Amino acid sequence: MRITLKTALLLGALLGTNLVAVESVYAAPKKKSKPVVQKKLVKKASVASSEQLQESRRLAVQSSAALVIEQGGSEALYQKNADLVVPIASITKLMTAMVVLDSVPDLQAPITVTDEDVDYLRGSRSRLHVGSVITRETALLLALMSSENRAANALGRHYPGGLSAFIAAMNRKAASLGMTNSHFEDPTGLTSNNVSTAYDLAKMVGAAHQYPLIREFSTTSDAQVEVSGRLLDYRNTNPLVKSSTWDVGLSKTGYIHEAGKCLVMQARVADKPVVIVLLDSAGKLTRVGDANRIKRWMESASAVRRHSTHA
Repeated sequence: MRITLKTALLLGALLGTNLVAVESVYAAPKKKSKPVVQKKLVKKASVASSEQLQESRRLAVQSSAALVIEQGGSEALYQKNADLVVPIASITKLMTAMVVLDSVPDLQAPITVTDEDVDYLRGSRSRLHVGSVITRETALLLALMSSENRAANALGRHYPGGLSAFIAAMNRKAASLGMTNSHFEDPTGLTSNNVSTAYDLAKMVGAAHQYPLIREFSTTSDAQVEVSGRLLDYRNTNPLVKSSTWDVGLSKTGYIHEAGKCLVMQARVADKPVVIVLLDSAGKLTRVGDANRIKRWMESASAVRRHSTHA
């Protein structure tokens, strides 16, 4: 016997039973409505898409100057003060490495660290003591991986024609790459007179990425090298090169007071090869934090595009 809604309401009042519960027990079964279910699903998908879109548009980069550009492209995916001319610190060493390799030197030839390589400007430390002998290849590795200043300066001194010829070659190389707002005065970046823009540095990173040895050495996470008969452990100054969530093809960090914390990378993010430039980051972890924020932002935007394509 079917119980009417009126009877159900009366029973509910007498028994103190919840109306919804009474309806679910006593009301006549309703026909399934597929359109209603589909409409709810579409609504949920629409909300999710909206949230992804909002997330993809939010990017709070803390570095004073920044640029994200598709490798080989000219249109910025993100930029912030990308035309500002600023000191670049040890990002310089990418140019140093290119100029060294352009001279097609004997990489196994020994070079000696002298007092001329000691940093009397900043007083930076080094485990390459005066008199240390290393190969040119080892000097390149230490300069790119661990940002070793004495190694970088020694490379410049051992260039044909000496340090002055090396610095001239650095500026010629910059001009040939179209780095019109860049200038170099030393191979290390210890001087604040080594300046560039985020846009110019993206060109430099793109060029440096064409050198297999620079790609290899700049992304080596750690190495043990022999220096004058001693085994020394060195680590990469960029922790992201050994992160399982990153696919880094080239990396270089830098720091002096005038430049702040700097980081340039070539990496594959959201299935896209990009160049990331971060300059004048305040705080020890800001440049790494900015890089991770950019990565999440790009991945979120990619997810939105995929959703739009499949919708």
